[in-house]
Amino acid sequence: MKRTTHTTTNIKNVSAILTADWHLREDQPICRTDNFWDAQWKKVEYIQKLQVQHQCPVIHAGDLFEMWKPSPLLLSNTIKHIPKQFSMVYGNHDVPQHNIDLSFKCGVDTLKAAGVLEILEEAHWGQSPTKGTLFFPRSELNMLVWHIMTWKGKEPWPGITDSPAKRILSKFPEFDLIVTGHNHQSFTEEQDNRILVNPGSLTRYKADQEDHKPCVYLWDSTTNTAWPHYLPIDKNVVSREHIDRKDERDKRINAFVERLNEDWEADVSFEENLDRFEKENNIRKSVMEIVRRAIES
Repeated sequence: MKRTTHTTTNIKNVSAILTADWHLREDQPICRTDNFWDAQWKKVEYIQKLQVQHQCPVIHAGDLFEMWKPSPLLLSNTIKHIPKQFSMVYGNHDVPQHNIDLSFKCGVDTLKAAGVLEILEEAHWGQSPTKGTLFFPRSELNMLVWHIMTWKGKEPWPGITDSPAKRILSKFPEFDLIVTGHNHQSFTEEQDNRILVNPGSLTRYKADQEDHKPCVYLWDSTTNTAWPHYLPIDKNVVSREHIDRKDERDKRINAFVERLNEDWEADVSFEENLDRFEKENNIRKSVMEIVRRAIES
């Protein structure tokens, strides 16, 4: 089967919108300099309109929420913004203690009870798929939606025990399309006219995601092809300032400890050493008060 590169200008058939790792939250990520609450809902609204445009299902591979117990405010806004024909599996962030057996307690299950989404039977976080997990309607293709760590290219960290995307495709040849969540990077892998799609995270809520381009994948079941549809983002709203401040603070603490080690006298009391160190190095009173409180506690 010859695969073609699609753009949003030549789309003819969109059978499903593939997405994952929304991590909807009420609090402000420390790395964001904008109003993150508004930013996340703008992206959800964009997908909502995309679903209306193509009149197709939205398939989500887990981690709808950042925490398994979302607030009533977060739940009500999700009900307001979530696209129609929305189906998903549970991610590790969606269930208490990352335990799928406790899914009945979580916010996603509340949305299921409210009728705004459908929970797919398998494969949730911590589960292994079985043959015939999901038969996609209106086509002859078998789809697997799975919340599991996988990657393409270089190992994300040394000693990782999870499987790369090529190995997953080889292990489960009965599935024509595999949609995965958990890895926040966006990529696809192909093998024998079958495809694995890892949509990546919906938003940039960590400092190392400055260059991440949030997207969903549009899937054409007639050709079993998928291509990224990038979401609008605001530039220069992801900051490393908090990391730089921490690094600078760590450097000052290390310098303090080194100087303390050099000037310490073993033949006098601990308190006398502290007093002398404070005077000789002109240490601020507020700093020494913190040190003394820490010692006394």
